[in-house]
Amino acid sequence: MHFYQHTTVFGPQLSHLPPESSSTSKHKADDDNGNSFLSDIDAFINQFLEGTIEPSQHAGEQGAPETLHNQSGEAGKHEEKFVPRREWKIHLTPISMELRQRQENRKQLIHDVCADSAIEFPGKNRTFDDIPNQDLDHLIVDDRHGIIYCYVPKVSCTTWKRIMIVLSESLLVDGAPYQDPMDIPTSEVHNTSHHFTFNQFWKRYGKFSRRLMKIKLKKYTKFLFVRDPFVRLISAFRAKFELANNAFYQRFAVVMLKRYSNYTDPPASVIDAFAKGIRPSFLNFVLYLLDSQTEKEMPFNEHWRQVHRLCHPCQINYDFVGKMETVEEDAEHLLRILRVDNIVQFPAGRRNRTTSNWEQAWFANIPYELRRRLYELYEADFKVFGYPKPEKLLHK
Repeated sequence: MHFYQHTTVFGPQLSHLPPESSSTSKHKADDDNGNSFLSDIDAFINQFLEGTIEPSQHAGEQGAPETLHNQSGEAGKHEEKFVPRREWKIHLTPISMELRQRQENRKQLIHDVCADSAIEFPGKNRTFDDIPNQDLDHLIVDDRHGIIYCYVPKVSCTTWKRIMIVLSESLLVDGAPYQDPMDIPTSEVHNTSHHFTFNQFWKRYGKFSRRLMKIKLKKYTKFLFVRDPFVRLISAFRAKFELANNAFYQRFAVVMLKRYSNYTDPPASVIDAFAKGIRPSFLNFVLYLLDSQTEKEMPFNEHWRQVHRLCHPCQINYDFVGKMETVEEDAEHLLRILRVDNIVQFPAGRRNRTTSNWEQAWFANIPYELRRRLYELYEADFKVFGYPKPEKLLHK
């Protein structure tokens, strides 16, 4: 059984530093001690990152961590070990070869596309260190079970966030962690305080944040779920613009109506707009995505931002790639290899799910030239995740 390290690093605390002295030599000694302490911690993390220390080892076996413990006291423990609250579920049959091969094929395709110099898209060739912190905000970490999940909106991410809350025990009800993901109130699921993401590392770990990210990326099981890019766009449009969502109406729909529907003064609220039969069309949405002005004003919203921009598959070597089209099988497979299928189960899907056979109807009023430009905008996601080019949709 493996124990995963909840790696918490604390720098020297001001309250532990010696009082000020007029002695120059004492100041110098203090500075030297502080620099030595930081150097020791730096060396320890480098050593850990290179794999010379296993997560199951006691930190006290290394000199630097012991110093860290002495400096920070009980609050500065850099390792927390977690014993699963239940024994692993025993399976009498192995995971099928078909499911194993499916995963190997998906991961190999990502590797091949990322290694193919003939395929270019923004951000493909940068290193992990080149990715800004704010672009790592979709990587949720569960230190209790050694899991990293990159969530993609409109790909069952609400359900997977519920599962991550249960696994990490980050939300309590009546003083106890939630046991059933579906019991978690919807209003709490997307609350960022319940999810520890990579972009939050710098607040907790400071200068060590990138190195600790790399440790966890190396040691933890990393997964994501993806979906046909065009189907995901349709699903996003349905959820955010066909339903009365005032936040999305005011932030995005008003812009679409003014630019592409000749409404110089659209209603201020979504309720008033819907009452008057005013709402953006799918064509308005496509024009908004293709307009170069859109991302000059702000990056794409996460609901229609390309998956490779959310999850960085060319910089992060994912251990499991699930797909919405096979979500039930993939979810069961994933929870089993994570050895948490005794704790949580993936809920049955809802019937009103957007599927690929809707594409012809949704794109009926979209000119072919715009369809081809939209494909180019999301082409990287099609190729990286193995979705075929929709030839019938792009050509007469």
